[in-house]
Amino acid sequence: MKKNQILILAAISLLLFSGCKTSAPVAYGPKTFEQEGYTALLVAYRPEMVALLEAIEDDPEAKIDRTVTYKGIEYSLGTYRGEPILVFATGMSIANAAMSTQMALDYFPIDEVIYLGIAGAVNPKWQPGDVIVPERWYYHDESVYSNPDPTQEGAFILPDYYANFLDEQAARRAKDPHTPKYKPFAFIHPDEVLIIKDGMDEPEDQPYFAATPRLLDAAREAIKVMPPQMILGKREAVVSVGGNGVTGSVFLDNREYRQWTRDVFDAEVTEMESAAVGQVCTINEVDWIIIRAISDLAGGQEGVNVEHIYDVAASRIGATLLFGLLDQLMVE
Repeated sequence: MKKNQILILAAISLLLFSGCKTSAPVAYGPKTFEQEGYTALLVAYRPEMVALLEAIEDDPEAKIDRTVTYKGIEYSLGTYRGEPILVFATGMSIANAAMSTQMALDYFPIDEVIYLGIAGAVNPKWQPGDVIVPERWYYHDESVYSNPDPTQEGAFILPDYYANFLDEQAARRAKDPHTPKYKPFAFIHPDEVLIIKDGMDEPEDQPYFAATPRLLDAAREAIKVMPPQMILGKREAVVSVGGNGVTGSVFLDNREYRQWTRDVFDAEVTEMESAAVGQVCTINEVDWIIIRAISDLAGGQEGVNVEHIYDVAASRIGATLLFGLLDQLMVE
């Protein structure tokens, strides 16, 4: 092989090798969206989605234009009274709700999140078909499972960090009356989730996540102009804004544990997604609100839970409030 051929081949090899090592830098981090932001309308699973899609189909000013699927999750894009909406089901429970909500915030420009779903009542004054919009959401099963203390009947051996955490509660509650009134349920000792977000130097305990005040106000105004809502033709549903909800990765169907969540968190309702959605929105600084329609009194029945009797009917009333809330936002 001639010398000049060898030099050409060597130069080509060097270029190819260098290209692999010195390619243009990749821009990591969140996208910057230029188009108008969506109002994201979320549910957990099919019965709730049925009610939401029925409301869209029945309204001549609402429509779904197209649907895209990312990693198995179907996102429907459309408009309501000319404003962009994004509709999808998060999937049931904490991990699914957090994952799919974060995916949506990564893939689409979203200004606000409105979550619609069913819930079990904790406060027994609520009946199936009633609709509650809590102001705050707590994790009820973020906790320590501990061994009993063999030296003291009724006591438990607690990790040092948790004993210190309990010592701080009186001072914390004096500053914030919505701090839970922590006490154990048998060997289960309630704790708080640690979060980190822009503006924090290190993770901090978060007792709850608070829904966006302007969305809560819009829900209150929507209730004032809602027509009476009948549940299965039997009675008029109560629709209310305020109070606390609790979230956990369990289907809560035990009346003693339900009462414990009422005592500790002053909870009105319990379900499996809302605090996770609130956490994701809080960290991403996206406005959010949760609408929950009562399907049952958690663990209040004798025998098998019958929440499936009311899931679609109660969700329809929740959907009525959701679109009433949207109407209020459009006149802000």
